[in-house]
Amino acid sequence: MAGRILDGEKIAAAIKAEVGEEVKTMTAAGVRPGLAVILVGNHPASEIYVRGKVKSCEALGIYSEKHTPPDTSSTDELLALVRDLNSRDEIDGILVQLPLPKQVDAKRVLMAVDPAKDVDGFHPVNVGFLSTQRPGLVPCTPEGIIEILRRSEIPIVGAEAVVVGRSDIVGKPTAMLLTNHHATVTICHSKTRDLPGVCRRADILVCAMGRTGMINRDYVRPGATVIDVGMNKITDRTEFEKFFKGNEKREKSFAERGSTLIGDVDPHVADIAGAITPVPGGVGPLTIAMLMVNTLKACRMRRGAKVPALAETR
Repeated sequence: MAGRILDGEKIAAAIKAEVGEEVKTMTAAGVRPGLAVILVGNHPASEIYVRGKVKSCEALGIYSEKHTPPDTSSTDELLALVRDLNSRDEIDGILVQLPLPKQVDAKRVLMAVDPAKDVDGFHPVNVGFLSTQRPGLVPCTPEGIIEILRRSEIPIVGAEAVVVGRSDIVGKPTAMLLTNHHATVTICHSKTRDLPGVCRRADILVCAMGRTGMINRDYVRPGATVIDVGMNKITDRTEFEKFFKGNEKREKSFAERGSTLIGDVDPHVADIAGAITPVPGGVGPLTIAMLMVNTLKACRMRRGAKVPALAETR
């Protein structure tokens, strides 16, 4: 019997509805959360992501600004823009869309963002707050993973969790969050010995290494919860057949578009997992939902005295 599909779209919609209600209450009291997005140059994939973020802000009543400096921008020019946004009280969150052009020192630009406005949760100050369990802004995708587990009533306390991938953006912060929620956590990577054996110990297996369908049934203990963070594109027919042969819905989509999306987990794992996130429609939708949560949270932390009493901060 196939595992339960954890519907990220449905969970993200519920979170956005909660944020929308809180924004409405705050706006009525004269405080409106604000998000500024910096998109440098012409990068089609980034433009799609930013459009989704701005659209979500509009739908929830969050004030948003999109800054689009040219791809010839220098590090100093972007630092000046960040400094200006840091100084504006009506801007609670600043998001620098990556990648930045080659001539720009991306680390300097990201470090220049005020940690109190760092809605991506990447600043070392916020990383430090996360690791020491102090209030701060948490990276959106890892926090979204916790929300999927929590709202799907999958126990984290005492669970054995394995995180495959050690990136600063997903792997490490996910491991820290799971640890903070009292799981026993192992982080795996390309140098891990007997990776399938380590993964099979997991009650909760988080896959975030960017390798198309790498995690197959050999890596998964029957009944485990599998969270697939990967987002990879398949364009090769042979590779498509390996993962999706007999899947009529995928066949139709592949024939029309010439490609399909797949995560880091082989779809056949769904046959033995207790619960699994799909790709697309699993972790992905939570990333934007948690960006909205972080913008609201940043507003409440920065402008606390002016904000009406609301539900407890996440």
